[in-house]
Amino acid sequence: MVRERRRQFGAYLARLRKRSGISQRRLADMLCALSGVQSVTRNEVSRWERGARVPESWLPFIAQALSAPLADLERAAAYARGDEHGHLPGSATTLAELLPPGDALEPLRARTGRRIGRDTVSALAARVHGLRLADDLLAGGDLITPAFRELSAAVHLHREATYTEETERALLVQVGELAQIAGWIASDAGRHEEAERAYTLGISAARQAGNGPLVANLAGSLAYQHANTGREREGVELARAAVTEAGSAAPAKTRALFLDRVAWAHTRVGEAQEAMRALGEAHDALTDTDGAEEPAWAYWVSREELEVMDARVLTELRRPLRAVPLLSGVLGRYDATHARELALYRSWLAVALADANEPEQAAEEARQVIEVSGDLASERTAERSRTVLRRLQGFEDVPEVRALFDDHGHLLVA
Repeated sequence: MVRERRRQFGAYLARLRKRSGISQRRLADMLCALSGVQSVTRNEVSRWERGARVPESWLPFIAQALSAPLADLERAAAYARGDEHGHLPGSATTLAELLPPGDALEPLRARTGRRIGRDTVSALAARVHGLRLADDLLAGGDLITPAFRELSAAVHLHREATYTEETERALLVQVGELAQIAGWIASDAGRHEEAERAYTLGISAARQAGNGPLVANLAGSLAYQHANTGREREGVELARAAVTEAGSAAPAKTRALFLDRVAWAHTRVGEAQEAMRALGEAHDALTDTDGAEEPAWAYWVSREELEVMDARVLTELRRPLRAVPLLSGVLGRYDATHARELALYRSWLAVALADANEPEQAAEEARQVIEVSGDLASERTAERSRTVLRRLQGFEDVPEVRALFDDHGHLLVA
């Protein structure tokens, strides 16, 4: 356990050094100059990065040399010693660093791993679903490191283990599903490049497994990110491609989800008619009783969630008289343990109330959004807090709004 933690600490230290653009020898020279003690050599830095030793007394100088927070280094060193209160910084590991170079899904020619079967894949499926359920309650910043490590382990299992063709297909499905939730988590944390990398990997795995609905879920997830990050037209094209990929035989919940993403993508480019048409098609799809088995990843798709998207679209299209009742109804019966979703949905309600010229109520909802968001490691809720504040800037003569800006106006400057 301690040996593995030391190795992880060493890899973390090496990443910090490489990001600073300096060699091991240069770091050693800098540490000698900063400390006034000529006892650190390149070999000693190498030992630290291999996990052979932990540089206890050198941490303040390392922090200075690498422009890294000392507190992060100290917690990482405590983690390397086996201290239960220590940990590696959540942003230390990126998916690019965890995955092998080249085609990450290409099996090794000389496989050294064990032979796996249905039980191994079933255990992985349970962990994947566990991450989905965790994402209902926790934010992306809390989950990104375990999600990336789980995805990396699944990819390496596919490359190194031996298995039958049937087991490989099942394993590739789980890699694809894991890539989707890892991408979603990364996107929530504001790590959009890492999310796109995960989604792309997942699409490749799902295609190899011949699972069209899963390919569509991954493509639709990426389309949703594009629509929200300045690539709106790409979002429309990819969301529509996802619907085509899934086909008319896809299970009802999945078709409803994919059409919902089409609606949102069109909304983001201001195409109201296309958006409303897609929403109607999504509701029609959900009422389809064709009996096709729904995949586990579609567990959360419901009439209630479609109503949330209806309201979001209506809010973005400046139709608050229809949006406010929908959002108020959903929020009144939504699971209170899902803090991030509640904050996000309240943010659209706040905007819709402002559009309806109800600034006092909008300020009340905005305050709840901001206060909840402060406890969440989610870039999505942070950005929605800023969006709501920007929308209320025209109402600063209203006492409730003015008080809101007195308390939280600094968020627009930060």
